[in-house]
Amino acid sequence: VIRLLGADAWSVLNTLRGERKTGRSARMLFEVLGDIWVVRRNPYLEDDLLANPKRRQLLIEALRHRLREIDLRRQGNELVGQLLAAAGRAVRDFEAWFADTTDLRARIQRRLAGITRKDNISFDGLARVSHVTDATDWRVEYPFVVLTPDSEAEMAALIAGLIDVGLTVIPRGGGTGYTGGAVPLTDKAAVVNTEKLETMSAVEMLHLPGC
Repeated sequence: VIRLLGADAWSVLNTLRGERKTGRSARMLFEVLGDIWVVRRNPYLEDDLLANPKRRQLLIEALRHRLREIDLRRQGNELVGQLLAAAGRAVRDFEAWFADTTDLRARIQRRLAGITRKDNISFDGLARVSHVTDATDWRVEYPFVVLTPDSEAEMAALIAGLIDVGLTVIPRGGGTGYTGGAVPLTDKAAVVNTEKLETMSAVEMLHLPGC
C-alpha cells in the first residue's frame, strides 16, 4: 500500500479498518494493488504484457472496473474517496509505465547501437532475473537492462551511453560478492556483466625512467 499509494493512504486504510468499514471494497482494492504489484515484480509477466497490447488493455480495464465498483459502494465516504483517488493515480501510473518502458528500451538501443552487438543488450526476463541479486540473495529492484560487452574496448562508450539515457550503472563480475555491490537499488539501473572480459594479454616489458 505504501509503495503504490503512499504513506497517507496506509494511514487512511487503518482508520477505515478501525471503523470496520472494509469488507468487499477492501478486497477489491487489494486485488487492484496485487495485480499491479505482481506484474511490477515479475519481468516475465511484464514482457508478456508489453508484447500483447490487447491483453494489457484488458488488465487495465479490469483494474478500473474494480475501482468503479468501490466508488459505487462508498456512500459518500470521504476517506474511501481519498483511497480511490490514490488508487486511480496508481493505475494511471501503471498504464504509463508500459509506454515509458517501451520508450526507454528504444532509446537505449538507439544510443548503444554500433558500440556493442545487439544481442549483448538484454531486456528479457531471464537476463533481468539472473542479475537481480548476487551471493547475498538480496532483492530490491530488477535491473532495467543487462549488458554483456565483448571487449574492454567497448566499455567507455557503453558507460557514456548509459549515463546519457539516465541509468545507474552497476558493474558485475561473477555475482559471487557478499556485500550487495551488484544489487540494483533502482528500477532504472543497468547491470554491466563483465564475465566475458577474462582474457589477459601477454606480459609487456617496459623500461620505467629512473628505475
